[in-house]
Amino acid sequence: MLSTLSHIIDRKASNRLVTRLRALLRSNEFYLIPLALVIGVMTGGIVTVMSLIAQLAHMIIYGIPIDVRLSANAWVNPVIALIAPALGGLALGLMEWLRRRWKIAPAVDPVEANALRGGRLSMRDSIVVSGQTLVSNGSGASVGLEAGYTQIGAGVASLLGQYLTLRRNDLRLILGCGAAAAIAAAFGAPITGAFYACELIVGVYSVGSAAPILAASLAGALTSQYLAGAPYSLEIQKVGAVGFEQYIALFVLALVVAGIGIMVMRASPAVERLFVRIPVWLRPVIGGVCVGAMAIVTPQVLAAGHGAMLLDLHREMALGMIATIIVLKLAACLISLASGFRGGLFFASLFIGSLLGKLFAGLLALAGHGLALDPMVAMLTGMATLGVAIVGGPLTMSFLVLEMTRSVDVTAVVLAACIVTSVCVRVLFGHSFSTWRLHLRGETIRSANDVGWLRNLTVERLMRSDVAKVPTTTSIAACRREFALGTRQAVVVVNNSDDYCGLVSLPDLFSGELDSIADEIQVVELAKYFEVALLPEMNVKTAMKIFDDSGAEVLAVLESENSRKVIGFLTESFARRRYVEEIDQATRGVLGALS
Repeated sequence: MLSTLSHIIDRKASNRLVTRLRALLRSNEFYLIPLALVIGVMTGGIVTVMSLIAQLAHMIIYGIPIDVRLSANAWVNPVIALIAPALGGLALGLMEWLRRRWKIAPAVDPVEANALRGGRLSMRDSIVVSGQTLVSNGSGASVGLEAGYTQIGAGVASLLGQYLTLRRNDLRLILGCGAAAAIAAAFGAPITGAFYACELIVGVYSVGSAAPILAASLAGALTSQYLAGAPYSLEIQKVGAVGFEQYIALFVLALVVAGIGIMVMRASPAVERLFVRIPVWLRPVIGGVCVGAMAIVTPQVLAAGHGAMLLDLHREMALGMIATIIVLKLAACLISLASGFRGGLFFASLFIGSLLGKLFAGLLALAGHGLALDPMVAMLTGMATLGVAIVGGPLTMSFLVLEMTRSVDVTAVVLAACIVTSVCVRVLFGHSFSTWRLHLRGETIRSANDVGWLRNLTVERLMRSDVAKVPTTTSIAACRREFALGTRQAVVVVNNSDDYCGLVSLPDLFSGELDSIADEIQVVELAKYFEVALLPEMNVKTAMKIFDDSGAEVLAVLESENSRKVIGFLTESFARRRYVEEIDQATRGVLGALS
């Protein structure tokens, strides 16, 4: 009896504590900072554990030393190289087969969650995706762990935010904090993590969001450094000065890299189509065998490529060898993702970009025009610009270079090159790799900006259902007697089957020119917009375009495309007012006034 009473009291005390926390978080965005710190520490710890598990898997499977990266090995056992990715692929293929058999929806990533779902991310899905990423990377598939890092970091953040019932903008911000902490922990680069969240996850640079995101990013980086060191840490000890004459050459490199990035993204669906006719459980197995075959040529195609990048940054390489590694790594990445392996292209794009920069500098020196380009600067520029082309985020990549080199001069030219690449990709293609994959699934989003509210604001939610209907045979005089001027904006005309036959505005109905013939003319002769109507599933933006194109002030809402039954009506003024209100609500956080 006493123990039960004590349990009830403890539960009530716990509920009161949670209620007070929720009230504090809603009262002032300052209180989001301690929550962001907690998320940063948790995410930093999870990133460390995931990286250690992946490295342990590489050591056990491929027989490499614990302190050597898989892609940095000069040789791998050909049999293991063929079998390990295939077995990892088999596990993933069976998981995907079961998902489809049980009709489980695909997992949502942080970009989609923030753009369409107001920051709501399933923790179960995040754990599954992170586990699949570990299996993919651990077995040697050519993908990075950063997708798993950001997924689990964002999942933890979203779970805490939903438990504390944060408002939509705050929940989106906290999810960004989880992603920021994940990238900061992975690279040991807190500024990079913060800008990654702002540019790619939250979608805006906001005064109000700066402190929580930076706090989470710092906490994640420090936690990772304290526990085992950042898994993707990159440090360049010495970088040559960049002369003004080298800017033009680096801008040319930025344009070339932009073209390659677009080509890679365009090639992605083409490679996926190669696997369409193969059973879903078998696709990753075949993809794993292909990656393993390329690993026999060079182990640098395996995993994310962190070890290979550190190896290639400081050694002399033949141009033919560089070109071979670039082609094989690109092919391995595309095949891995197309066949069903889970992972990201963040680090792979950095690795391939650095090789493109090195190749460009070598070709420039071979041309012999007297323009010497520091290979290290070219590698850093190629690394950042391909990261921008595929991942997005010019400031993210520029600050990564700054935190790697501590050189403002080099960062300045890299930032300029990143902007050139970003503009080129945006104009010619319009997507990053993540939004391009969403586009291939039928989504229309191009960033993490919150457009979920727009999809939720449908005609069905805005319309009024008290429709004033009159039969086509009704005379103008009879209609006037039934509906007084000023009581309605319009009446709907229907036939004997109750199908929509047009709409008559009351000012037109009470026109003085019709007074003498009001008993003789049927109301259907005044009907307009017979071919123009709204559907309940349309969003408010689509509805406003129809209002603008037709010039109507009110329109009927039909049951469906195949039905002419009228279920409501919507006025242009109300739709526009609600649209403006929602835009104001969605963008209020830009100047720090988080709602």
